Amino acid sequence: MLRTSVLVAGGGPVGLAAAVELGRRGVSCVVVEPRATVSHARPRCKTVNVRTMEHLRRWGIAGRLRARAPLSPAYSTDVVFCTSLVGHELSRFTGVLGLAVGDDRSPEIGQQAPQFVLEELLREVVGELPSVSVRTGRVVDLAQDDEGVTVALEDGAAVRADYVLGCDGPRSAVRDAVGARYVGEHALRPNFGMVVRAPGLAARVRHGPAVQYWTVNAATPALLGPLDLDGTWWVIAFGVDRETGERSGARLLDGAAGEPVDAEVLSTDPWTARMQLVDTLRVGRVFLAGDAAHLNPPFGGHGLNTGIGDAVDLGWKLAAVLAGWGGPGLLDSYEAERRPVQERVIHAASENMRTLSTDLLADHLDADTPAGREARRVADRRIQETKSAEFHALDLVLDVEHRGSPVVADGAGGRLPHARLPDGRSLYDALGADLTLLLREPADGAALQEACARRGVPLTTLAVIDDALAARCGADAVLVRPDQHVAWAGDLGSVDALLDRVTGRQLAARRASSAAATSASSPVSRPWTTA
Repeated sequence: MLRTSVLVAGGGPVGLAAAVELGRRGVSCVVVEPRATVSHARPRCKTVNVRTMEHLRRWGIAGRLRARAPLSPAYSTDVVFCTSLVGHELSRFTGVLGLAVGDDRSPEIGQQAPQFVLEELLREVVGELPSVSVRTGRVVDLAQDDEGVTVALEDGAAVRADYVLGCDGPRSAVRDAVGARYVGEHALRPNFGMVVRAPGLAARVRHGPAVQYWTVNAATPALLGPLDLDGTWWVIAFGVDRETGERSGARLLDGAAGEPVDAEVLSTDPWTARMQLVDTLRVGRVFLAGDAAHLNPPFGGHGLNTGIGDAVDLGWKLAAVLAGWGGPGLLDSYEAERRPVQERVIHAASENMRTLSTDLLADHLDADTPAGREARRVADRRIQETKSAEFHALDLVLDVEHRGSPVVADGAGGRLPHARLPDGRSLYDALGADLTLLLREPADGAALQEACARRGVPLTTLAVIDDALAARCGADAVLVRPDQHVAWAGDLGSVDALLDRVTGRQLAARRASSAAATSASSPVSRPWTTA
């Protein structure tokens, strides 16, 4: 029987991200994925947001993603609402989706890239990590005990792991095996996705380059955009069912364009939005992440990026526990920290779905008359009022806080404010791989350094705090976690109590998370509603 520290079920972007986080720390990891190769048929996620790019930067691969992405941020940072690609413009947003941050809030900006581009890169990176292996296959069942988990694969093989990560998507076999279930709702309106090859289409667009075009007309209320500069486009036709889409795909594109288009439909993807979250993210030694744990409408581009956040949070904590310096409270904190984020994202995406192209239809929008100009003015105002939050959501992306987490000191838990060091480097690039203590003077952290050395807790110390950074952090000393969140900030008092808490060894934290796990067995709250 094959043995490993962690088995990851599912080798999509979330499972691969977890494997990267684990593998870079030397944790033995087996990824089980049914697909031998990555399909380009369905681009799925198309925005790698700023926070995910910060993780890729930490892994040393942000530049590699940008180098292979078909569209650079310089191509466009606009979203255009129009009656059609050759019709009237209704409204425009600029600097969208974190593609042009424009300040030092982050060392990165977002990146437009089809999901398959990110997935292929992560496969390459996983292949470069000696402690990680990828096995083609599928998890069909598992059984766990006090010492580990035995996982059955479809080919009859079995793998023994200390922990299992279920990153195997909406039809998760891992979720079913542990008895977890989705709680939430489906939208009623169908949507029809396509990828089309239309080499001459971009040159005919009246509104200039954009990453998204929302077309508002009765023929094809839709959302579409270029996948590359060679004529490949993605299209979502709202309110169109599978049968109609399969029969009329080319005509749907003609309606969005506003005139006949010479195009080939390369693939189709009918879907209905789901607003769902599992009733528990953990059962014993098994954890759920990504689409196996939560589903949200795609509007705003949060789904995959939220899953990457799950993988990072869980990955470093598992590695710490397996290395011996992390206590059980670290694993207990996964649900306490990630569930509020997942709920917030589902709510935001559901709100974004309340106004789609179908909801903006009105008389006279394409008329070159006073009535047409007035209709477009009204549409512009409504679009700006209802859609701005969808395209300018950096607060949702970057201001994630884990206040109340059992492994975060009171008042801490937010992402470390980004800053530039005197030599021009990003502060994030100077952080250590594990815990990092930021101070004014190295000697100020002597007691914590000694306690960490005694306990085998890896600690990097940086004397980088100046008046400006102290004002932003609210303290002269800050302890930063591997995921760049602040574990503690303030006055170095009892370093042993501090380490007990942030490494998950505090008894009170274990009791608190045990109570949270008990309450998680009841249906989750749903602060979102069907749009």
